[in-house]
Amino acid sequence: MRGVVLGGTASGVGKTVATLATLRAFENAGATVQPAKAGPDFVDPSHHARAADRPSRTLDPWLQGTDGLRRNYARGDGDVCVVEGMMGLYDGSAASTAGVAAALDLPVVLVVDASAGMESVGATALGFRDYADRTEHGVDVEGVIAQRAHGGRHEAGIREALPEELDYCGRIPPREELEVPERHLGLHMGDEAPLGDAALDAAAETLRTDRLLDLAREPTPPATEPESTRDADDERPRIAVADDDAFRFVYPATRERLRERATVVPFAPAAGDDLPPCDGVYIPGGYPELRAEALAAGPGLASVADAAAEGTPVVGECGGLMALAETLTTADGDTHEMAGVLPATVERHERYQALDHVELRARSDTLTAAAGDRVRGHEFHYSAADVAADAQFAFDVERGAGIDGDREGLTEYNTLGTYCHVHAESGAFDAFLDEVER
Repeated sequence: MRGVVLGGTASGVGKTVATLATLRAFENAGATVQPAKAGPDFVDPSHHARAADRPSRTLDPWLQGTDGLRRNYARGDGDVCVVEGMMGLYDGSAASTAGVAAALDLPVVLVVDASAGMESVGATALGFRDYADRTEHGVDVEGVIAQRAHGGRHEAGIREALPEELDYCGRIPPREELEVPERHLGLHMGDEAPLGDAALDAAAETLRTDRLLDLAREPTPPATEPESTRDADDERPRIAVADDDAFRFVYPATRERLRERATVVPFAPAAGDDLPPCDGVYIPGGYPELRAEALAAGPGLASVADAAAEGTPVVGECGGLMALAETLTTADGDTHEMAGVLPATVERHERYQALDHVELRARSDTLTAAAGDRVRGHEFHYSAADVAADAQFAFDVERGAGIDGDREGLTEYNTLGTYCHVHAESGAFDAFLDEVER
């Protein structure tokens, strides 16, 4: 599957809109398109999935390792893959867009905000191309998309100023319908604030689809091909997965790994669902603070608490940790009862409390790692947990913020709650499923 990376000069230049327009342009040209996202983000991929009608692949060398990243790319399906970058092209000490492009040996098309520039667009793009020689990655910047650029003289000036080393791949017009509203964890989700079809079609028409397709190339293949571990045995464990608008931050690879080894039973605690019969529970991240009242009023969290007290393995990530705590206080100051499994109270703050790639070392055997194992993940949250003095922790923090600085992973019964999001390539979900099968 050929691919191309859309990298930006900085955050906020319009990479997501450019990606959605490129997906639409390729589809209109008759290509089957696979979206992907560099970095650990959950929000931008929700827009990709809605536009392309298929899950967006997560590509992060810190979470997955280089070969894991390549395997995850290879799991995609389509004629061409469009990878949206994170932040600026070279930003991100642990996993930059340039690092992702280099790991796959894919070309970069640079998205430049041209709303207040013309000749300077070419100077900026050339600087980003030449800067690659100063990095360890050796990334190929081969084209430019002019974001928020008018047609006529504005577009002509950009094209004329662009150095011959860079292909002009079109522009995204400055239209209000092509701006996605934001909130505290980034953009609104794809099903909450989707871009209209007419606006996307208009943006797709101003891209040079032929040049973008010509630039796309086949990636470096993984050393080991992705394999399915699906068991034909009907006695596979049942894993209940919280799945509603409060808990929606799940990587596609995580869903795939769970389905390969278990029967996945979704339930919607924010919509009033009870916990279904199961052998293990996974509560992913999301926005429980936006549905705290509904979560407190419904039977779902209480039934999770009952299952946890009986020894059922339960893993909660970020929003899942918040739901497993005793209480959750929202930004408005309202406090709601949560599951009460973990000895902590959680409060949502106006500023983010952690944003980083993290590395954890297991203090003893736990649900997602054996004693001494290191687990890599990512944290991004606006809440903080106040834990009991006698709380038990599963991990020491080698890198990152942790729940209370140098410790992560609250444990109680056979339950683990952590702010750390992990990817299936980390092995954490295999460890969880191994525990469930014991």
